[in-house]
Amino acid sequence: MYAIVKTGGKQYKVAPGDKINIEKLDVEPGDKVELEAICVVDGDKVEADPAKAAKTKVVATVLEQFKGDKQLVFKFKKRKNYKKLRGHRQNLTRVKIESVGTAKAE
Repeated sequence: MYAIVKTGGKQYKVAPGDKINIEKLDVEPGDKVELEAICVVDGDKVEADPAKAAKTKVVATVLEQFKGDKQLVFKFKKRKNYKKLRGHRQNLTRVKIESVGTAKAE
């Protein structure tokens, strides 16, 4: 069984036991969070209606808060002697998916 969850403006495919990095959540390590499911797949049964899939609970435990790898942003205009290099490190949260579907979608 797996689910598609939406958090931080992105969608992730998760199954029990998975560890994923998501946009920063304001919670402490060790806390449990519930993620919003938009699609649930249980064997041959697929629930793709977000309203019905939202009834399915996806519970995750926060493992750590950390900063991601540096992303370089380079701006360049040819023949104008214009070069600009900037870096950015996104704040992320690592979570472990504990369970998918403690309450079945109807």
